[in-house]
Amino acid sequence: MERGKMAEAESLETAAEHERILREIESTDTACIGPTLRSVYDGEEHGRFMEKLETRIRNHDREIEKMCNFHYQGFVDSITELLKVRGEAQKLKNQVTDTNRKLQHEGKELVIAMEELKQCRLQQRNISATVDKLMLCLPVLEMYSKLRDQMKTKRHYPALKTLEHLEHTYLPQVSHYRFCKVMVDNIPKLREEIKDVSMSDLKDFLESIRKHSDKIGETAMKQAQQQRNLDNIVLQQPRIGSKRKSKKDTYIIFDTEIESTSPKSEQDSGILDVEDEEDDEEVPGAQDLVDFSPVYRCLHIYSVLGARETFENYYRKQRRKQARLVLQPPSNMHETLDGYRKYFNQIVGFFVVEDHILHTTQGLVNRAYIDELWEMALSKTIAALRTHSSYCSDPNLVLDLKNLIVLFADTLQVYGFPVNQLFDMLLEIRDQYSETLLKKWAGIFRNILDSDNYSPIPVTSEEVYKKVVGQFPFQDIELEKQPFPKKFPFSEFVPKVYNQIKEFIYACLKFSEDLHLSSTEVDDMIRKSTNLLLTRTLSNCLQNVIKRKNIGLTELVQIIINTTHLEKSCKYLEEFITNITNVLPETVHTTKLYGTTTFKDARHAAEEEIYTNLNQKIDQFLQLADYDWMTGDLGNKASDYLVDLIAFLRSTFAVFTHLPGKVAQTACMSACKHLATSLMQLLLEAEVRQLTLGALQQFNLDVRECEQFARSGPVPGFQEDTLQLAFIDLRQLLDLFIQWDWSTYLADYGQPNCKYLRVNPVTALTLLEKMKDTSRKNNMFAQFRKNERDKQKLIDTVAKQLRGLISSHHS
Repeated sequence: MERGKMAEAESLETAAEHERILREIESTDTACIGPTLRSVYDGEEHGRFMEKLETRIRNHDREIEKMCNFHYQGFVDSITELLKVRGEAQKLKNQVTDTNRKLQHEGKELVIAMEELKQCRLQQRNISATVDKLMLCLPVLEMYSKLRDQMKTKRHYPALKTLEHLEHTYLPQVSHYRFCKVMVDNIPKLREEIKDVSMSDLKDFLESIRKHSDKIGETAMKQAQQQRNLDNIVLQQPRIGSKRKSKKDTYIIFDTEIESTSPKSEQDSGILDVEDEEDDEEVPGAQDLVDFSPVYRCLHIYSVLGARETFENYYRKQRRKQARLVLQPPSNMHETLDGYRKYFNQIVGFFVVEDHILHTTQGLVNRAYIDELWEMALSKTIAALRTHSSYCSDPNLVLDLKNLIVLFADTLQVYGFPVNQLFDMLLEIRDQYSETLLKKWAGIFRNILDSDNYSPIPVTSEEVYKKVVGQFPFQDIELEKQPFPKKFPFSEFVPKVYNQIKEFIYACLKFSEDLHLSSTEVDDMIRKSTNLLLTRTLSNCLQNVIKRKNIGLTELVQIIINTTHLEKSCKYLEEFITNITNVLPETVHTTKLYGTTTFKDARHAAEEEIYTNLNQKIDQFLQLADYDWMTGDLGNKASDYLVDLIAFLRSTFAVFTHLPGKVAQTACMSACKHLATSLMQLLLEAEVRQLTLGALQQFNLDVRECEQFARSGPVPGFQEDTLQLAFIDLRQLLDLFIQWDWSTYLADYGQPNCKYLRVNPVTALTLLEKMKDTSRKNNMFAQFRKNERDKQKLIDTVAKQLRGLISSHHS
């Protein structure tokens, strides 16, 4: 039962579902019926559904049949009317067909014309399109042609601009054409070609700049010289100064045009030809000689191509190499001034170019790069100058070099380069210049001293007198009153030496010009150099003259007189230096001249040489002495050699009239003492083993001649008998022997008022020993023959007593 109920329930349920599906099929669009049918086939009762469907179809057919039976008459009427219309339609068709045939026949030509018109229209559209495309392509081709022309004429920067326009403006509009693709592929090659060519132009420029640096530097230094001359004129005429330009405005006169499209400027290697100007014409600006367009073009080309850093590095690297070449001095630079000038010109030319590049480009070179180069240049230049200037032995060349260095420093200072180290180095060269001056003046002084006649300058007229006084500061009222002809006390070397000292001071002053030194520094430099000249150079020259072997007493006397006057002129040299430096001698730290000491030393050396020379002359005369120590004859006149010696001394001391009194007196006293000493040595020398009383008498005559000379006052200024004291030892010794006054000598020996105070017992004993046993060889005691033995005993007794005095004196 339960199964029956369940089956019945399922059957009802299936029937309801089939009914729903049928309604859905009837009401649903045919395109969407698929899902509905799928639900039928998904179930298991599709057989029963088909039965249901057949039943529903039959019901609808019955309804259609009923509907048709109800409207059948209307349908028949409609068919009848349609048949009538078909006949009419056939007629109309025939008419239309005939009309169409006629129309086709009549419109055949029109169709042909229309076809032709169609073709023309098509061609017109194609031509118009072609013209439009060509209008787009023509600017590209024109720009490309312009590019090729610019490349051909080497106008590379405009070519690069054209290439940029072509690439970014024109080619994108026609990029689908094959020729445009070829152009696009060729653009990198063109860029590289422009880079290479512009770099080649830059290399040519750098090479040309390197070769012509000396010309550029020469022009810049000429401008600096002209500006310095102008400044000197302005200092003298201040009113002109208001219209004067600044130095740098005067120097930098050139075209800063960066871009130039003329073929000439494109092909220019960098240096313009400039003919040599006359000295009186204006010197062109240093940068007027240079066309910098290759640098500007290459810089902008590389900037546009995005390779500016590469260009900057290359330019700086090449210029550094050139700087090292420029700073390498030639090995023979020190031989001539032109060698130094060319060296400086190249350095100035190099830095003038770099300074211009610094101020006309943005970042190609910077101040740090310039400063680095200048530091390197400064150190190498100073080192080179120190080395090569040390070889210079000509003071004129050193002075010219100094002026050239000053001009070199002033030129570079105008362009903003620090040059203090150059001026410091000039102070070092100043010392070297002083040394070369001293060497030069040593030769001058030697020539003056060698050529001098060492005789007072004769004056025959007032004109000659004034000329000499104008050369040397000398005033003598008594000499001025004397009639012509007359003589100056000094010889010609005095005014010559004095003037050469002044010339030396002028030479020192020349070097100090333009060194930016204060008056005090200049004064100190001149005084120190002059002191070296006096104390070393002139002093050595004077000493060499004084020490010459063939120097005579007359020359020595004249040297003393000359140095005395030169010593007095030192104050005038002080005034001379003060006048040219405007620094008073009383100023603190002012160096004093040592000329007085120099001339005093020279005079003292000459005096000593006079004393030595006199003694040598006396010795020469004494060598002529030829005493017969064994003679028994009593002479009545002095020996010939001594008479000649006294005559020589008289004539010599007559020349000493112009010497200072003490010098002449000292010389005279020295000569007399040396003569007395030499005579004593002659009397006591060991070779004279024996002598007679007659020989002593002759010797006594010679000594009296000497004493007579001393009493005659050969040199004024001696007190009474002062000069005779030189011979007192000889006089007392001879008196003792000739008078044979031994009792007095022995009795008074040792007392202050002893008559024979200056007789030494050793000397007396030596001479007494020489007189022993002479009676056997000569007639010394002939008149006392019968007392000969007593006399001999007396000599022995005196000798014994003298030995006692000597021994007691030693004890």
